[in-house]
Amino acid sequence: MATAEEALIKQSGDIYRSILHDGTDNTTQWRHGAPPTFDSVNQLFEEGRTKEWPKGSLEEVVQNAIKSWDMEISHKIRLQDFKTINPDKFKLIVNGRKGLSGEEILGLGSYNALLKSSLPKEFQCYKADEETFESSHDAFLSAFPRGFAWEVLSVYSGPPVISFKFRHWGFFEGPFKGHAPTGEKVEFLGLGVLQVDESLRAEEVEIYYDPAELFGGLLKEPLISPSRSESEDNTVDVAAAAHGCPFSK
Repeated sequence: MATAEEALIKQSGDIYRSILHDGTDNTTQWRHGAPPTFDSVNQLFEEGRTKEWPKGSLEEVVQNAIKSWDMEISHKIRLQDFKTINPDKFKLIVNGRKGLSGEEILGLGSYNALLKSSLPKEFQCYKADEETFESSHDAFLSAFPRGFAWEVLSVYSGPPVISFKFRHWGFFEGPFKGHAPTGEKVEFLGLGVLQVDESLRAEEVEIYYDPAELFGGLLKEPLISPSRSESEDNTVDVAAAAHGCPFSK
């Protein structure tokens, strides 16, 4: 006889697989007018993943859950269309900072939400407070034209409080904030805690990682010589470099 945890895992696996592969109803409002396609990042994931979890396993469920949540944050524009979170309770906590609500993340964008920093501005290589949803996504799509893949490496506990280890990676093949691409793989590891409600929607996500692992790869090359029209935009990056950006060491 299946345990309560096994039943939850099976149910959540069915939910998250349907979100990933079957789309949503016709009332959903998409940021770019239609559901996204993931051909490039799916290929990157299949070629670069280090784990292949059995279908229906807790690890596959968690992997699909986070992928589904990230897809909704990036591509849906109304919290009411989300199927992966409890909008009344949801919080994202990154590296112990103050939690952000679903509406706050929708306004900021997932990159800005994950990359906010408490460092003094002169030491910030990426100033999330000065970026918009669109500019942040443009910056990382430029740097990682094939996408930025994500996988679960380990799961330490099952629902309703799920703790896990993850890996994020991509190939730096386009410019990032004026820095020349290296063509090298950029990756970082992190830990997460996902709390879900009785309907298996996320109520709280905690993420812990070292931003130096990401920015160390993105800022390895010097700034590309800017054109006259771009010189003002690169002033921030030059200033950060001059002060010795902690992530580029």
